[in-house]
Amino acid sequence: MNGYEKDPLKFLLSKNAFDVHRIRQIVTGRKYTAVLSDEHTIGVCANFGAPVNTDKHHYSSIDPNTLSHRILLNAYFNSILNHVAPCFRDNGDIFDSIDFKHYEKIVMIGYFRPVAKKFKEKDIPLSIFDRRVCEEILTPYGHKEKHLKQADAVILTATSIFNGTFPEIIHTTKPACDIFVLGPSAIMSVELFQYNNIHAIFGATFRPGDQSVLKAIANGGGTRSFLRYGTKCILKNKHHIFA
Repeated sequence: MNGYEKDPLKFLLSKNAFDVHRIRQIVTGRKYTAVLSDEHTIGVCANFGAPVNTDKHHYSSIDPNTLSHRILLNAYFNSILNHVAPCFRDNGDIFDSIDFKHYEKIVMIGYFRPVAKKFKEKDIPLSIFDRRVCEEILTPYGHKEKHLKQADAVILTATSIFNGTFPEIIHTTKPACDIFVLGPSAIMSVELFQYNNIHAIFGATFRPGDQSVLKAIANGGGTRSFLRYGTKCILKNKHHIFA
């Protein structure tokens, strides 16, 4: 797969039929949207404040070109696929799993503060880009393409899948680059390894039907408000060896 030509949500939709009847409940808040499946599995997706209809019948005809549908579809795949993925559970984070000292040029797309803090503490250079945040630690967003072309490692926010930037970012990286998809919105599917350079996916799963997760999201909570109820997971690309 070229990776630039195919939208990941449309690609997953072509491989995994969307069935609105598999949705038991949709919950949305100021920062996230969650789907509770008919098997009581939970999937989430960041929404950045975009309105998402909680009536599942609204998605009887799913439209992957509409933002709210993309958010719902991402959360749906998260709920359905994350619980069957051949991943392993690990309560550590990406920094504990990857030896980033092995890389010379590391780029982070999406500002993960706790991870960036560890890079700083270990004095490992890191270029961070996030068009939604304005902080001194960030590199100006206009320099993103230049840094991506030079990177040999990229920590990529999973929100790039629903917001449409994923294919372009993947396409911009050079062949010898390891990309790590990160965040609770991550869809843990081996099918995503058909995209160039995807080294591993760091996501999460939740206890079936956990109302604590749904309530935290409905109350407008962000990642920290509900991730503590989940388990961090890693899905590795079997064709790569961890650094």
